[in-house]
Amino acid sequence: MANKKKHHMDHNKLELAKHLANQSKRISSQYDRFVQKIIHFIHYASTGIDRVLFNAKYAKVVSLILAALLYVVVNYNDITSLYQTSLKTSRTVQNVAVYVQYDTQEYEISGIPTTTDVTITGDATSVTAASTINGKVVADLTNLTEGTHAVTLIAEGFGDSVSTIVNPSNAVVTIKKKVTQQFSLSYDIIHRDKMDGIYNVGTPQFASSVVDVRASQDTLNQIAFVKALIDVSNQTADFEQDAKLVAYDANGQIVNVDIEPQSMHVYVPVTSPNKTVPIEVKIKGTPGDNQAVASAVADKQTVTIYGTESALLEIEKVTVEVDVSNLTKDTTVSQDITLPTGITSATVSTVSVDVKLGAATTRTITSVPINYKNNVHNYKATQEDNITTMDVEVFGTQDNISKITANDIYLYIDMSTAEPGQHEFEVMVEQPSTGLVKYSLKNNKLTLTVLGDQNTQQKEGE
Repeated sequence: MANKKKHHMDHNKLELAKHLANQSKRISSQYDRFVQKIIHFIHYASTGIDRVLFNAKYAKVVSLILAALLYVVVNYNDITSLYQTSLKTSRTVQNVAVYVQYDTQEYEISGIPTTTDVTITGDATSVTAASTINGKVVADLTNLTEGTHAVTLIAEGFGDSVSTIVNPSNAVVTIKKKVTQQFSLSYDIIHRDKMDGIYNVGTPQFASSVVDVRASQDTLNQIAFVKALIDVSNQTADFEQDAKLVAYDANGQIVNVDIEPQSMHVYVPVTSPNKTVPIEVKIKGTPGDNQAVASAVADKQTVTIYGTESALLEIEKVTVEVDVSNLTKDTTVSQDITLPTGITSATVSTVSVDVKLGAATTRTITSVPINYKNNVHNYKATQEDNITTMDVEVFGTQDNISKITANDIYLYIDMSTAEPGQHEFEVMVEQPSTGLVKYSLKNNKLTLTVLGDQNTQQKEGE
């Protein structure tokens, strides 16, 4: 049994060996045929090349090709450079900061621009990279002395793979020695519109009333004042802050100097002065259809106003003016309150005024005294006919004009521009503040003889 198995295995090995031998013969035969084809192709190509190269018909073409190849080999570097040049691009970076290399603590430098434009040239990748880095322009003054010099501005920090052009590339610089001078300190309140109008800023108290300013003498001579800028944004009570200091010339323009200290500590009192005053309605114009204003009553009678103490002392009332021109019937008018000078805020901004009309009529009030006003030169005025009074016509509703007497009317002649001699003057009449009635004169001219300086000022009615 064992011998039979052994015989079977030997038979299989023999068959495998025969199969491998046959495969090897086929591969060898195919390889030989492939090699023969290659040799045949090379022979054919060689024969073709020989026919072209050594054929007079193709000699010019071959010479041209060889010349072109030779030119490319000899001028390879120039061609590469030309190709690269054709791919270059440029980009201008604007407002590049200019740095001055000099002792700016001891010397004043003028004439150097604060920024310039830099044009960067190179391949696109390098230009893009250079445009995003923090390059700068330098004015190197290290070897210069006091005086005026022409300097070149140089771009730095943009990289070695690009070229740069600075615009402007030159500057005329003046170098002057700095000196120190003391100036008194004043102040400005800034951002007042961001502080509630009911608050008032008092007098600031500074840590020092003087500051040292360093600059050239020519620049110091331009300074009119040094101010602390006090920011009152959203302040509602006394506060302290370090206020920035700024120098100005006589025209209010900033002067670029060194101020020591750069800021000043300040204490600022904040108050809220206020006063409650009546609201008075004043009538402007005349209604239509032969009517007059019988009454004009606001829905609010008083208002609390805020402002400086000096302004509050001068104000006794707030006036609201209502235009009734061409009104023909009773109406209610909404009117804004106009704040007087020095007043920053009020508790009432708008009032509603109820206007009632009535039939218009007139009345003549006789013998109203004529007064002399603004007689600053103490002149004596006489009238040939000894006229010292005039009649006044009063216009309004019957109820309103019936209350008017001669004592309510003030007639006057303004003597502020009077000169000695005989002159014609205009007699003026003061209108009532409410406007519910109106005064007029039929004849408001009067000829007076003005005498020279008198010992005593002329009394009213004389």
